[in-house]
Amino acid sequence: MTEKIVKTPEEWKEQLNQNQYEICINHGTEPPFSGKYNDSKLEGVYKCVCCGERLFSSDTKFNSGSGWPSFWKPISENKLEYISDTAYGIVRTEVNCNKCGAHLGHVFDDGPKPTNSRYCINSISLQHEKDNDE
Repeated sequence: MTEKIVKTPEEWKEQLNQNQYEICINHGTEPPFSGKYNDSKLEGVYKCVCCGERLFSSDTKFNSGSGWPSFWKPISENKLEYISDTAYGIVRTEVNCNKCGAHLGHVFDDGPKPTNSRYCINSISLQHEKDNDE
């Protein structure tokens, strides 16, 4: 079982910059095509900017044309939590880091095979790291 990280809003504000706080803690969204990882071809892993949890591999990253970095599967399903999001009059599935609760983005069922999943993740919620474990 994942040990949860719990911090007060003040503690998050000390750790994160204003944009990271707005997206990760207040469940905001960066403008499409604005994130540094949208067109990135960097190899390695994408980790949660709040807690460092390894979430996605560059091996599963693809260009969805949506304006956000997209992945067809996480490193492990237990790294994420899924929450029904009915904001804006539509039903979507919000994706958060299971370790710290940071908002990452949303997952849709119109992605590539074999999963048919499209995880649209805010660049600002991620931190890239070259994977030395592989």
